[in-house]
Amino acid sequence: MRIERRDFIKSATIAGAAMGVPCVHAQSKGKKYRTALIGSGWWGMNILKEAMASGTIQPVALCDVDQDKLEIAAEEVEDLSGATVKIYTDFRELLDREEIEIAIVATPDHWHALNTIAAIEAGAHIFVEKPTGHTIAESRAMLEAARANNRVVQVGLHRRIGPHYVSGMDFLKQGNVGEIGLVKAFVHSQGGAETPTPNSEPPEQLDWDMYCGPAPMRPFNRKIHPGGFRNFLDFANGTLGDWGVHWLDQILWWTDEKYPQEVYSTGGRPIRGEAILNDKEQTTDAPDCQIATYQFESFTAIWEHRRFAGSLAGQPSVGCYFYGTKGTFHMGWRDGWTFYPSDKNAQVVHQAAQHKEPDGHSIDLLWADFIQAIDTGRRPTCDVQIGHDATNLSLLGMLSLKAGRSLRWDGEAEKVIGDEEANQWLKRPYRGEWKYPGMG
Repeated sequence: MRIERRDFIKSATIAGAAMGVPCVHAQSKGKKYRTALIGSGWWGMNILKEAMASGTIQPVALCDVDQDKLEIAAEEVEDLSGATVKIYTDFRELLDREEIEIAIVATPDHWHALNTIAAIEAGAHIFVEKPTGHTIAESRAMLEAARANNRVVQVGLHRRIGPHYVSGMDFLKQGNVGEIGLVKAFVHSQGGAETPTPNSEPPEQLDWDMYCGPAPMRPFNRKIHPGGFRNFLDFANGTLGDWGVHWLDQILWWTDEKYPQEVYSTGGRPIRGEAILNDKEQTTDAPDCQIATYQFESFTAIWEHRRFAGSLAGQPSVGCYFYGTKGTFHMGWRDGWTFYPSDKNAQVVHQAAQHKEPDGHSIDLLWADFIQAIDTGRRPTCDVQIGHDATNLSLLGMLSLKAGRSLRWDGEAEKVIGDEEANQWLKRPYRGEWKYPGMG
């Protein structure tokens, strides 16, 4: 038998207060912040449209290396807001020419640090998509820039503010699941073998050299752009660096421990096959299945993903299981959260999901919180430190996979203990004119 936990959370506001998440309302200062979007693809425009709908911004500029997408986005902004925005293909030119107060950074992962730090140094507050860096040292540089310049940086971890996540975390922290010894975060999807896709000349409207930027220059391939970059390790960190950041962050939200003591990851491409990259063709190169084990002081956490087989009928394909002495708690996405008590005579407790559709996210709440943080000078709910910590967990899993061994982690110093080779991978060489943050 199952009961709805309808009286557990009366509203998003009550739930937020219970968890210490600031209640979010309309802006208090009555001003509209001059805002630029860097990365005007689908998700960047999703964020910008929520920002415009909130009535808190004046869109002034868009930037993208794809001229076609840039012009389409500019037309959409004008249709929605009546504002004519300037368009740029180089973020440096935008920051030099425009006086902006907020920058939305929604570029591929390998650009997040350089875009964010440059915009902070130009005086802007930042709304940046997760992860906060392609490497741990990049993410650290973003955090340090935010603090040094006293800028608000909100990371797109919207699951920190969605109503059912907040009420579920309250349920966990009240001890209803008992003593928790194991947490498993996971995402499973369908997929199969991958055949190489032919490389081609970049489209005329795309500045491919600028797209690659500080990353290695790969041959252009339509599997990378538009939208496929997450499964190419030059530009992102696969499923663990994408979905994993959200769900590992749920673990960090629950625990008082800030980082693991040891990490071990294994995985590969048993279904998609060996990665291929040559002058004629290429495949993705991210793992199609991966398991990462994080040993904390008082519990063990596991990440697991596979891009084949999906999930069993009736079973969730995404979320976190918290295993405790009183039962098992599932924090899910569109299925809300559910507690399965160990006592077979007790009733299952369920809270339905509460999202803004059609995307099933809470960007509107996250944006309102961001503006309130700017107005009041407080830290936002998904502050850059929170994004950095969650990003680190995902990147440590990728680092262990690359190393092929367990890594002992000094979270205070952000160094791998006794493994200089692994420490070299906390950053990576930049290509051409691009300078790694903090290296001049």
